[in-house]
Amino acid sequence: DGVDIIILHPGDGVNFPKSGQTVTCHYVMTLTDGKKVESTRDKGEPVKFKIGTFEAIEGLQKGFKSMSKGQIARLTISPDFAYGGRCCYDIPPNSTVVLDVELISFE
Repeated sequence: DGVDIIILHPGDGVNFPKSGQTVTCHYVMTLTDGKKVESTRDKGEPVKFKIGTFEAIEGLQKGFKSMSKGQIARLTISPDFAYGGRCCYDIPPNSTVVLDVELISFE
């Protein structure tokens, strides 16, 4: 299915984002060897993106659709749901990425 999800902290279990909604989140992205690629926490600012658009990789969007408000999870995303054969940031082509994500809110 391209995205493995491990729940690190449960959310409210009631409120789940849908396509078209804008999520506010924190994430730390690493490669499978543990090398950090990007972190909103290091920047001190969460990010927002609209689900169902190309504002974020498909695996991240898929993961958020299964998360409830306040949940923290580790998403392991296969290359076909991440960056595929493209190089992006310091990510080699065809890499699996791991994101520790927190779904802060959505509207």
